[in-house]
Amino acid sequence: MNLGERITALLEGAVARGEIPCVNVLVVQHGREVCYAQAGRDIATGRPIARDTIFRLYSQTKPVTAAAVALLMERGEIDVCDPVEKYLPGFHGQKVVTPAGELVDACRPVTLMDLLDMRAGLSYPWGDEAANRAAAYFDEATRALLAGRPTGTVAFCDGLGKLPLAFQPGEDWRYSTCADVLGAVVEVVSGRSFSRFLREEFFEPLGMADTGFHVPAEKWSRFVTNCERTPEGLKVFDQMHLFVGKYDEEPAFASGGAGLVSTLDDYARFATMLLRGGELDGRRYLAPATVRWLTSARQSGEPEEFTRDGYVYRKLMRVCAAPSRVGGLARMGEYGWDGWLGTYFANFPDLDLTLLLGQNKRDTGTTDLTRKVRNTVLAALG
Repeated sequence: MNLGERITALLEGAVARGEIPCVNVLVVQHGREVCYAQAGRDIATGRPIARDTIFRLYSQTKPVTAAAVALLMERGEIDVCDPVEKYLPGFHGQKVVTPAGELVDACRPVTLMDLLDMRAGLSYPWGDEAANRAAAYFDEATRALLAGRPTGTVAFCDGLGKLPLAFQPGEDWRYSTCADVLGAVVEVVSGRSFSRFLREEFFEPLGMADTGFHVPAEKWSRFVTNCERTPEGLKVFDQMHLFVGKYDEEPAFASGGAGLVSTLDDYARFATMLLRGGELDGRRYLAPATVRWLTSARQSGEPEEFTRDGYVYRKLMRVCAAPSRVGGLARMGEYGWDGWLGTYFANFPDLDLTLLLGQNKRDTGTTDLTRKVRNTVLAALG
């Protein structure tokens, strides 16, 4: 079998076993499609998945947000060492909640660089006391939205700054709402909504016509139905998560950490632009030095504990720093991200290769299917 046939067999096997209703994969190398594969049908409509199927990206939004921040940095409009309170006053005078539940003063202001590296002390709504307070804030904002009182991007993220931090800025790492706050900073600095900024600076010029924070009515038939695993099998999942989940109109809150929808072909345009050092089809989007900064791997002398399963997590990118520690085939310097619902992208600069996978199932992230596809692709092309 050729590569496309092998990947198709993997996808069809996952669908046949009931792991996922539908899934697709795109592999691009040297700017040309190597293979596209798909399997399965939409769980609600029964339509076969297609290469123009629109997926919820969730955390795969984060690298796009990082690129937006990097663009403002290289234009001299922000300094990533700036304190966040310079742009969002809710971050002034922050407190840190101790393991005993006491509030103490933050040792210093949170900076944009803390946000990029997820070392700010912010939390997603699950876990310890700081996360529980974040959960209450998310729940309140979601109830207001469903009651017709939506909170905007800047207001929502300014409110996040008023919550106590889980640890002193810079002293630990936590997967969190950092990218959402960066989206609000982009909005404040640019004077444009975060949605408009991404559309004008990246999506429209890159030709990413199906990427944004909502799905227009004329494209709704291509928007895949989200699902979840239950004791009775796969079922439709249509609840909000992380203040995201209503896609029928432009949201007031454009989540820089979880809000975008896209297709494999659209995201491949963004990924290829990064592989090309910030340029695509004769237009420059980011400087080569900026792309290197965004996608840099572990530096010599950096503490070993910063390498998690062979990867470092900085600047909203997951970068391979130790291939021998990865559970499967990997390449030094590869970078990318995945999403809560299973979308996945990785760039392999030494191979000039992009791999994308599309699926939408609750609590998925990087699965064994994703790893099997990775191994198959890298064995064939690496």
